[in-house]
Amino acid sequence: MKKVLVISGSPRMGGNSDLLCDEFIRGARDNGNEVEKVSLAEKKVGFCRACYYCRDHGGECAAKDDMGDILKKMLLADVIVLASPVYFYSIDAQMKALIDRTVARWLQIKNKEFYYIMTSAEDSKDVMDCTLECFRGLAACLEGSREMGVIYGKGVYQKGEIKNKSAMREAYKMGANIK
Repeated sequence: MKKVLVISGSPRMGGNSDLLCDEFIRGARDNGNEVEKVSLAEKKVGFCRACYYCRDHGGECAAKDDMGDILKKMLLADVIVLASPVYFYSIDAQMKALIDRTVARWLQIKNKEFYYIMTSAEDSKDVMDCTLECFRGLAACLEGSREMGVIYGKGVYQKGEIKNKSAMREAYKMGANIK
């Protein structure tokens, strides 16, 4: 059994990337894993101010918001799932803030397995290249990180459109394959 942390960057609760997270979670739980989901839409995570308070205070951030708790969850997780809709060929602002704020403890986040979930209105993987590189950029900075899977939710815009796409089955399967 692994500890799985799913971080949904979707600004829409029940939006397409959020639904893929839920399906991934269902698969992971069905395989006996312990899973927790963090929905950034429900959290307050401000942007990094580059004050480096964290450097001199044991990884504690000067900003007092929900990021400290999320960082603790990231440290305890074996598996981290990052999910975002594509915004102008990149991740959304909520996910970018989270990634930047990992600076407070990034040297301590080690040996994690990563999965990435992305959705876009366009029906092409190409529009997700930059989004995927943003996720990979974080993992590349974390010692011992390993990419385990990518889910492309293509051709979805209206809330719930993903339900009829193969990405739902892929999300379940990836979650269920966590060992």
